Amino acid sequence: MLKLFSLLCVSLALPAVAAAQLTDLETRWLQAGQPVIAFARAQGLPIDIIVQPQDAPGAVPLALGYEAGRCKLVLSLRGNAQADSVLQGVPAARHGLMMEAMTAHEIGHCQRYAQGDWHALPRGFVEPRSIQMGKLTPLAQELRETRREEGYADLVALAWMHGRHPGQYQDVLSWMRGVRVSGEVAGGGAGGSHATQGWLALADGAGVFDGSASIFEQAQVLWRKGLSGDK
Repeated sequence: MLKLFSLLCVSLALPAVAAAQLTDLETRWLQAGQPVIAFARAQGLPIDIIVQPQDAPGAVPLALGYEAGRCKLVLSLRGNAQADSVLQGVPAARHGLMMEAMTAHEIGHCQRYAQGDWHALPRGFVEPRSIQMGKLTPLAQELRETRREEGYADLVALAWMHGRHPGQYQDVLSWMRGVRVSGEVAGGGAGGSHATQGWLALADGAGVFDGSASIFEQAQVLWRKGLSGDK
């Protein structure tokens, strides 16, 4: 859970007063994510947009907290080299595309929180007995639960991008794979809290997403498949 303090709350309409306090980079991130936020709010998800006005070195550039029944989408871009490194190697013309994908990822988290499903397995899914809870240390269990939530959110982002930007889908998927591999190396190896490569592999192929279902339903199908092999 994020501790929220000294924050600048803004709306996606970016009124003049709020916009005057935002940096160009913050405005670009907000504008890139606007279609996702508009969609999520239309689905009834309770979302507040928050920008940290103080420097936040080392923070995740875009993160989600949940407080008092509402999702808090938090931008931490000022004085933060992570905001540049996460897009390293991506042509400038595609930065907005990846920002949009990251926003959709966080909306996946919001949906899980709002539905009361955070760290819960899908209804009807039964763990193989060999990896059921109780056979892992508390730390390993926590890492696995976090990794699974990250896998679900990655798939929500990919379902969104597949539906809205099909021509750039493979570019986004390739970028996400690179981000996850980099995170795995930084985290000391496989099996970490953000090692979602198993789910990303399932998302690579024709017809993996059914456009007639919601992005959350589409993600759920592949998420369940990936859970079966996640230890």
